[in-house]
Amino acid sequence: MATTAGKVLSVNIGTVREFEYSGRPAKSAIWKLPAVGRIAARGVNLAGDDQADRKAHGGPDKAVYAYAAEDLRWWEQEIGRSLAYAEFGENLTTEGIEVNNALVGERWQIGTTVLEVSEPRIPCWRLGVRMNDKMFPRRFTEALRPGSYMRIIVEGDVGTGDDIRVVERPDHDLTIRDVFRIYTRDRDEVERLLAVPQMSESWRRWADDWLQKAKGRPADAAEPGCC
Repeated sequence: MATTAGKVLSVNIGTVREFEYSGRPAKSAIWKLPAVGRIAARGVNLAGDDQADRKAHGGPDKAVYAYAAEDLRWWEQEIGRSLAYAEFGENLTTEGIEVNNALVGERWQIGTTVLEVSEPRIPCWRLGVRMNDKMFPRRFTEALRPGSYMRIIVEGDVGTGDDIRVVERPDHDLTIRDVFRIYTRDRDEVERLLAVPQMSESWRRWADDWLQKAKGRPADAAEPGCC
């Protein structure tokens, strides 16, 4: 049975921006702004949103990125300044629902769309650029507040003020924070990732390759896409 667990405070979109990084040209769409009206959620994106590098930042398993206002407020205390919605590059700024402790494969109904929790955000240098702090990706990792990427299961539209209703929870206990923690510090628990059917293929491949390498077998443990 669906339960109303939270609310969307802001729907945020952005296009690719060019900038200079360490003396070289770079691109990113991490700079997003709150959108007005209903926004379509179709394919691998919200309408009007984009990613500069689809190999690392986009695709069906990372179509929508949700970050909690509760975590933004926590960061405000940590860094000593206010943070606007979308400042972490999130598509959905949420309130009242567990984002980091959501289960992999948990499904949320927002507006007329259904989204499925898929994987944590792995920070890269682009987040440091956005926050004007080269060390911020490390701080983000240590805080264990990664936010959640989501798949679009049912296409529709979303808007600011929409309720977030949890319509399905899988029968396991692996959370987004668990995946992030295992990847960044507790790799003795990597096998847990392979036991979850809803785990994305890139993460399953990384976990399997890492286990093969740990056993002394040849493997190409490609890292999951960042940011």
